[in-house]
Amino acid sequence: MYDAKKIEQAVSKILKEYKQDQNNEIKIGVSQRHIHLSREDLDTLFGKGYELTKKKTLMGREFASEECVTLVGPSLKSIEKVRVLGPVRKNTQVEISKTDTFVLKVSPPVRPSGEVEGSEKLVIVGPKGSVYLKQGVIIANRHIHLTPEYAERHGIKDGDYVDVMVESVKPTKFYDVQVRVRDDFNVEMHIDTDDANSAGIKNGDMVKIIK
Repeated sequence: MYDAKKIEQAVSKILKEYKQDQNNEIKIGVSQRHIHLSREDLDTLFGKGYELTKKKTLMGREFASEECVTLVGPSLKSIEKVRVLGPVRKNTQVEISKTDTFVLKVSPPVRPSGEVEGSEKLVIVGPKGSVYLKQGVIIANRHIHLTPEYAERHGIKDGDYVDVMVESVKPTKFYDVQVRVRDDFNVEMHIDTDDANSAGIKNGDMVKIIK
């Protein structure tokens, strides 16, 4: 038996991607500050063997959880209710915006996700404990998620860098946007709240890749 709902979702995704493909457009996803936790740090913050509660599916295997933590900088200034994203990762990673750094008094580098070696440090506080993160705080670089099919049609490879044109009330061009290609991705460009505000765009708006 075929699952009618799954077939409908698959067809809808293909048609949506085809429409974007025809216009060479990419949907924008604005990323709020968030944190990815290792198994060890999740245990420390929430209790041994704790499992995250899924709140919303994001992309591929990733999801926003119901759980939040507090970030504390060296000056003891803090940001509360920072969303935890699942599933657990090998290393804990905190992604914040430049604006957040002025509150926390930290200076994280701009990095691709996963590149945490030598990055900024801070303290993470959860309901059951706290973690002194010696490295792992970054400002995520601008990046585009593509399906293998979309990437192949446009002659783009995983790890490529492209320029992106934003046609909004505040026209903007983003340079050197990293491309990531994986079969469980949606076609979507991720930027943080600072970039979104500076360009006058929001979740769901469309931008164009400039080769």
